Amino acid sequence: MSALGDAAWLGPQEWAALRLSLKVAFWATLLSLPLGICVAHLLARGRFRGREILNVVVHMPLVLPPVVVGYLLLETFSPVAPLGQALAQIGVVFAFRWTGAALAAAVMGFPLMVRAIRLAIEAVDPKLEEAAATLGATRLRVFFTVSLPLSLPGVLAGAVLGFAKAMGEFGATITFVSNIPGETRTLPSAIYAFLQQPGADGAAWRLVLVSVLVATLALIASEALARRMARRVRA
Repeated sequence: MSALGDAAWLGPQEWAALRLSLKVAFWATLLSLPLGICVAHLLARGRFRGREILNVVVHMPLVLPPVVVGYLLLETFSPVAPLGQALAQIGVVFAFRWTGAALAAAVMGFPLMVRAIRLAIEAVDPKLEEAAATLGATRLRVFFTVSLPLSLPGVLAGAVLGFAKAMGEFGATITFVSNIPGETRTLPSAIYAFLQQPGADGAAWRLVLVSVLVATLALIASEALARRMARRVRA
């Protein structure tokens, strides 16, 4: 009960984990959103060879164990891997850095983001896009003036879901970037670390409550945006 009563007061390590989680989730969502919109549009409107393969690849992180995703990222971006070495030469390092935590979170949240955006784009009446095209608009202009504005609630819902998933990502993150205090120790990693320490149950409880609060707010926001999208489609 004391842990619940002190839930509003976080210690330095807990605040550090919360700030890092917000930072990781923000950048993971911001940098993956443009790609998510493009991929969702391809899956919703595209008719090309390999479309089903792309769909499988996008949704693979949902069915793979997170540890597998983290291991694949480690093998791809580690300092001894060819790609990791090439990126390190230009100052981009992912392994055992917070940037790697953001990459892992983005990969794990990407399928949820794409799915929400894809459903929103598919809900847009294709006749509206065709009408814009017959008036001389290019495909790019049709997308930015018709498809994207009408699917904006779904885009925002996808961003919210991606952010929430990034905040809660654990398996891929700890496998890829370990659990380094102040560098890669996000909320889930901090909870795991506190559970291994005798007498740290209170800190773990406080971070659990913060995680539940963030997840609840994200789900409420996503549901509200989904209802708004449904009303727009009916209108």
